[in-house]
Amino acid sequence: MKDIAAQLVEWVAAGERFAVASVVAVRGSTPRELGAAMAVRADGVVIGSVSGGCVEGAVYQLAQEVLADGQPRRESFGYSAEDAFAVGLSCGGELDVFVQLVEAPAIVTALRVAVAAEHVAAEAGEQVALARVVGGPAELVGRALAVFGAHDSGSTGLPELDSVVVAETRAMLEQGLTGLRTVCHDGTTECVVFVESWVTAPRMLVFGAIDYAAAVAAMGRFLGYRVTVCDARPVFATPVRFPQAHEVVVEWPHKYLARTGTDERTVVCVLTHDAKFDVPVLAEALRRPLAYVGALGSRRTHADRVRRLREAGVTETELARLHAPIGLDLGARTAEETAVSIAAEIIATRRGGSGTPLATTEGPIHHDRVPAARTP
Repeated sequence: MKDIAAQLVEWVAAGERFAVASVVAVRGSTPRELGAAMAVRADGVVIGSVSGGCVEGAVYQLAQEVLADGQPRRESFGYSAEDAFAVGLSCGGELDVFVQLVEAPAIVTALRVAVAAEHVAAEAGEQVALARVVGGPAELVGRALAVFGAHDSGSTGLPELDSVVVAETRAMLEQGLTGLRTVCHDGTTECVVFVESWVTAPRMLVFGAIDYAAAVAAMGRFLGYRVTVCDARPVFATPVRFPQAHEVVVEWPHKYLARTGTDERTVVCVLTHDAKFDVPVLAEALRRPLAYVGALGSRRTHADRVRRLREAGVTETELARLHAPIGLDLGARTAEETAVSIAAEIIATRRGGSGTPLATTEGPIHHDRVPAARTP
């Protein structure tokens, strides 16, 4: 639901009545991940998606029923081999969708916290998790709690159940997990709770305020990263030149990286292809547990860069993590095409994709593993 949170907060402020359908479970190959959401307003306006088109019509009808009687619903959708036109997922997977009216204060609180977090520095952004009862006694289904910082909001109506759900939700938030959990509130009655962990957006650090950086920043923002462009040259590092970046920093790249917060989701794109900038910042980046480190430049530039990095004390193991020349082989020439190439490699690295045409491969289309580090 986080991806449509900003629009939902506007609907709440305007007093709109609406239902939200969320993907709470997936089995096999599905086009959207856990937490993907579609909202349907009382006047029929729709935002978001739960399946990329496969079951949207059926979910829309389900939302209309919820809007009519106010009762939450959970339904499974899967592939129908008997009727290719039946409601189902042609990709062969199965998903469960939970639909409810957005009335619980805890849901609204979680949405507002998530939206507010997008407008502050990534390391300072509030992390929030939303827990909703999606199975169990009918009187509890649809109840919600929000957990953020040291606080929690909302209630299932049962204090003993609240304490269990809050503890479970906080543990999942600490790990950034989203999924179903079964909890017991009286020793015999089970409730199924869907927890969505809305952690701060992963960071993309783009070093080098060149033309390519503007396209990479725009692509990074499109993919959901919080983008920072950094360069030591104030004449080039300006917000006007990089309108899609969340922030533009004037500082030597290696000094900025040394003082800034990163994690295992952070991606670094070094685009300066100038040794005096590249080598210090890459030496710093390759020693951090980052998701991806790539550097722009010709093969000749890269060979010289590797030599300099070795002289700076970077180990072969660390060098093996460097994606350079940056990007996949798409034959890209323009800045925009190069940005697509870089984004494709970041996605392939994150998901464990091969980067080869799907038409020439077999097996699952969707990947969820990160491949081992490359050998030099």
